[in-house]
Amino acid sequence: MSKRTVAARALVGLVGAMTAGGALAADALVPETARRHLRNPRWPGHAKFHDAQYIVMSMLLGGYSLRLVTRRRGDPDRNLLAAAAISSTPWLGMYGAAAFPGTELVDEEFDTPKVLGLDPNIFVATSCLAVLGTAVGLARSAR
Repeated sequence: MSKRTVAARALVGLVGAMTAGGALAADALVPETARRHLRNPRWPGHAKFHDAQYIVMSMLLGGYSLRLVTRRRGDPDRNLLAAAAISSTPWLGMYGAAAFPGTELVDEEFDTPKVLGLDPNIFVATSCLAVLGTAVGLARSAR
């Protein structure tokens, strides 16, 4: 296996792990950000339900991605591409969700600083998608 292939698999694995654990950490476990999500007393139960749904969905998608990228059977190139596509789903979903009328990237009650001029959610999504794109490019150049 070439160095580029190893690097590509590591990058997809990194995003897979971030996908699997990021929403759980940010929305439920890390006190500073959890108070804006599942631990926000102003959120109605139905909003918390959908946040929890997103957390579980992200854990499943990240887990599937990690399983594919570490799998020894099957076509490694196809497994890597499938893992990258699966891991990209919740990150691409953030862009789609932002396009719906009436949605907001952050609750206005919180002072949420920008990261390099972007909302933190969009910054993380863009970063993960850039890493996945880099991984796919590395994998293709290794052929």
